[in-house]
Amino acid sequence: MKYYWLSLLLAYAVPGLSQDNGPAIQGTISDDQGSVIPYASVALYGGADSTMVGGAVTDEAGKFRISAKPGQYYLKISFLSFEEKTVPVNFATQNVDLGTITLRSSSRLLKEVVVTGEKSQMELQLDKRVFNVGKDLSNIGGSAADILGNLPSVNVDPDGVVSLRGSENVRILIDGRPSGLTSRDPDALRKLQGNLVERVEIITNPSSRYDAAGEVGIINIIMKKNQQKGINGTITANVGHPEFYGGSYTINVRRKDVNLFSSYGVDYRRRPGRGHSFQRFIGTDSSYRQDNDRISGETSHNLMLGLDYFATDKSTLTGSFLYNTGDGITRSTTVYRDFKNDMPEGTVIRTEREQEDEKNIEGSLNFKRDFSKKGQTLTADLKWIKSVDNETTNYTEGQEGATPKLQYADNLANEVNWLFQSDYIHPLSKEGKLETGLKTATRTIRNEFRLQELDGEGNWIMFPAYSNNLIYTERVHAAYLMGSNRFNKLSLQGGVRFEYSDITTELTETQVINPRKYYNFFPSASISYAIRESKTLQFSYSYRISRPEFRDLMPFSDFRDSRVFFVGNPNLQPEYTHSIEAGYLLDWKNGSVLSSIYHRHRSNVIQRIVTTPDGNDSTRIIMPINMAQENAYGLEFNLSLNVQNWWRINTSANFYRAITDGTYEGHRLHSDTYTWTTRTTSRITFFKSLNFQASFNYRAPRITPQGKQLSVYSLDLALSRDVLKGKGTVTANVSDLFNTRKRRSVVDTEDYFSESVFQGRMRQFMLTFTYRINREKERNEGRERNRDETAESINFGHEKNIKNRIQPAAPRPVAAVAEGFGYGIHVHARFSEVL
Repeated sequence: MKYYWLSLLLAYAVPGLSQDNGPAIQGTISDDQGSVIPYASVALYGGADSTMVGGAVTDEAGKFRISAKPGQYYLKISFLSFEEKTVPVNFATQNVDLGTITLRSSSRLLKEVVVTGEKSQMELQLDKRVFNVGKDLSNIGGSAADILGNLPSVNVDPDGVVSLRGSENVRILIDGRPSGLTSRDPDALRKLQGNLVERVEIITNPSSRYDAAGEVGIINIIMKKNQQKGINGTITANVGHPEFYGGSYTINVRRKDVNLFSSYGVDYRRRPGRGHSFQRFIGTDSSYRQDNDRISGETSHNLMLGLDYFATDKSTLTGSFLYNTGDGITRSTTVYRDFKNDMPEGTVIRTEREQEDEKNIEGSLNFKRDFSKKGQTLTADLKWIKSVDNETTNYTEGQEGATPKLQYADNLANEVNWLFQSDYIHPLSKEGKLETGLKTATRTIRNEFRLQELDGEGNWIMFPAYSNNLIYTERVHAAYLMGSNRFNKLSLQGGVRFEYSDITTELTETQVINPRKYYNFFPSASISYAIRESKTLQFSYSYRISRPEFRDLMPFSDFRDSRVFFVGNPNLQPEYTHSIEAGYLLDWKNGSVLSSIYHRHRSNVIQRIVTTPDGNDSTRIIMPINMAQENAYGLEFNLSLNVQNWWRINTSANFYRAITDGTYEGHRLHSDTYTWTTRTTSRITFFKSLNFQASFNYRAPRITPQGKQLSVYSLDLALSRDVLKGKGTVTANVSDLFNTRKRRSVVDTEDYFSESVFQGRMRQFMLTFTYRINREKERNEGRERNRDETAESINFGHEKNIKNRIQPAAPRPVAAVAEGFGYGIHVHARFSEVL
């Protein structure tokens, strides 16, 4: 057993020893019940000096193949919960087929398997960074939005809008595909329970394989899914303050060629928020102070059902169904104190009660075919998404002490998506391959908004200026071709993607139709050079697009309150980005460092600006416009380090300069900002089973075309301890210890000035208890991780440097027991599975 991890790492780190077209030793590994064993470690040793000369990991069919020169050898075959087996091999000049080799279950190992290593929170790869969310104690009990907010260079504002490296133009995927959970509502990720998420991948310069949408790259959220044999699962329950409780389960049942999997999460969250602002209209010398308090409570459900059918050793059909629903009520009170020449003029009180009902249904089919030639693969995906979001809001507004006026708004959005995609990979040589694929996606959104006011006679009167019905249709057809090869230490990848866009907006009330059609070629390229096995340089380039969101194209006012309106711009053009990045990856025994420098040139930059209508001394209009260009230059640093066996540090920093230029109605809009963000997490293990973690986030001030955004910082603390001989864990943590996570901004123009502060998430204290029964957690995690990372890596460079990196961890033994059904119970202010 002690050779298992060494063999496994060797097999991934030195693929040239285990994959070759020449003479080889091959065979199949099975258990004593006749079932094949995927991901078993097979190590090849020289018979004379017992030196390890090669290795492999069995595939899904339990097969392995190791190339070697003729001679006397022996194999050591191992897998967790099975006895290690040694097989002598007399290797001549022809292939040696050892047939089926049977491993016997170890009763000792079935009773207890002690694992001393674990995955790092952050794994650094040249093409992406991978974050294992369960390893970050600050993620316990949070939503998917909370998880993203804890990632380096990622920011989630109080409205749920996600930005990466300072830009909101980032593409968010779930399991590598678009989802209704990420396309319809910026705040939707807060309705997805974080304990259903396995990991998050950040890809800052995607290849031609991916959609061209997203200026700064892709954030890919990978959901939990198990394919392990038998019955495996986890059940959780949680409770906390501010009021929060819920639960979830994940389970799979695999028998021979069928794997059933399911997950479900439900929670209720009560989120208080508050803010205040000061607005001054220069020309009229009028101003007002605004104070807002709000509280929202919502219940969300997420159900996923799926089935894998392994038709043959090389063909798999997967079907899945996702149902998400969320309903909640938000109440807010806003007090306006008006001034003229700095003298009080009166007080206006406005109340809102918004009721929201959201539903999202997704169905998907996936087919994968592996051919006899290694690496030759065909996949096909079909996905259907339907989302419905119905918001009804009651408003009251009036002078303090007077009878308020009553208003009612109804906003109904209905969205349907169809997606078909097929990808084919054809190996050209041992290291070279050709990839191609097709994709077609259609998106139809119907958005109906109505605003009414109760008159003095008790009749509801429609406001035509704020009422309309929009139909948005988007069709994007794409094809790509990409090739890659490796020449000794030099790896090359290049490709081009073609996308044809057909977008139409239609206002049914006014019969205004605005069609637009355009096509683009999006090239991408990457070069990497392995200086040594532990040092690699990479250069990458991509050309990308950011299409306007449908709300930005609506030419009528979106009624927010009586003093702030959002108006879309039907003349918005797509934004284009040239992105260049160079990276240096240094990997050593105790850690990894990834340093990157990047440059982005954006044209037709979509920027929201604030204007004030002529003759109005109390109203602001927010609208998007196309600015001329932006140039951004940045340096990013990521470190994952085991200082000692008991102390691990992950730290990231992003320093960048952004220069933005544009004009609006003859006024120049310009900003030149230097800013930076950083996140540092330190985790210390005491007495083998006690863990302490501190996480600090900081975002420096940033200049905008019309003002600036001020700094934001926060500190999270967590303490966990394994109890009950490793079967239980108690965790206590606090999020935003000093209650400083607030959005602060300033707008300063020729005729308008404002400064505002808003806090959408308050400090939270959490207590968690986790109990695990009959779950071999570490073994399952390792197998699934190896399978997923191997399948999903963008493998174009030196393979040692882009495979999954498992950093050595603090020596914290965790008792793991045999395959079976498991569950956990969590009691706390927020919840997640804890290791």
